[in-house]
Amino acid sequence: MFAAVARLGNNVFYYVEQTGMMMLFLLQAFGRILTPPYRLAPIVRQIHFIGARSTLVIAVAGTFTGMVVALQFYDTLVRFGSVALLGSAVALGIIRELGPVLTALVVIGRAGSAICAEIGIMRTDQQIEALDCMAIDPFRFVIEPKLVAGLVAVPILTCFFDVVGIFGGYLVGVVLFGVSEASYFQGMIDTVGWHDVLMGLTKSVIFGLLIVWIAAARGFLLHRDRAAGFGAEAVGRSTTNAVVLSIICVLVADYLVSALML
Repeated sequence: MFAAVARLGNNVFYYVEQTGMMMLFLLQAFGRILTPPYRLAPIVRQIHFIGARSTLVIAVAGTFTGMVVALQFYDTLVRFGSVALLGSAVALGIIRELGPVLTALVVIGRAGSAICAEIGIMRTDQQIEALDCMAIDPFRFVIEPKLVAGLVAVPILTCFFDVVGIFGGYLVGVVLFGVSEASYFQGMIDTVGWHDVLMGLTKSVIFGLLIVWIAAARGFLLHRDRAAGFGAEAVGRSTTNAVVLSIICVLVADYLVSALML
């Protein structure tokens, strides 16, 4: 019994310690973002890595997501004689929920894991300590470009996902099932407002922040995580934990933002 209580206490202290270090990490990173000088070239490279190199995956995911959503909604709406609402149903579902969430999940798997592994390897190889020895701020040199790129690239990818998702719904609803093209787009125009678009963009900005923050922090603070271990094993475990934690935080944040903005 006492051993179980001791383990519970150790786990509580561990998670509180990790949460505190990650919050301090975020504050330090924002401190660098808000103060000059600003280096544009590293930010552009990170936007290319997170955003441009994810467009193909986003295009495929968005198209088939829109097709599946249109297929499911058509099967439901045709029973109630409301097929004219197919365009609005597809657009609202993608813009409000599926676009931001699925884009975030794709970015986590493709870019978030790579960011955590890259920074974790820099930590295990003592490259970050070497930057400190050369009087180069690791936050400004390593973290700042990635965080700014995440805040810029994820909303852009979300908008791209929304567009191709609506196009995928068009392929199924209009081309495959013969729904009127005019009713598909007119229903979308009548029901989708700026509030819905703003909700999706707000979620995408928050998700971009969460993804890069968690991935970068788990790699940067690898040496302070006693549960991660050492060497390559520590990098792999930390990357896995970063992916899992990012997914959980994205889903929780999705619910909270939806509850506040609906």
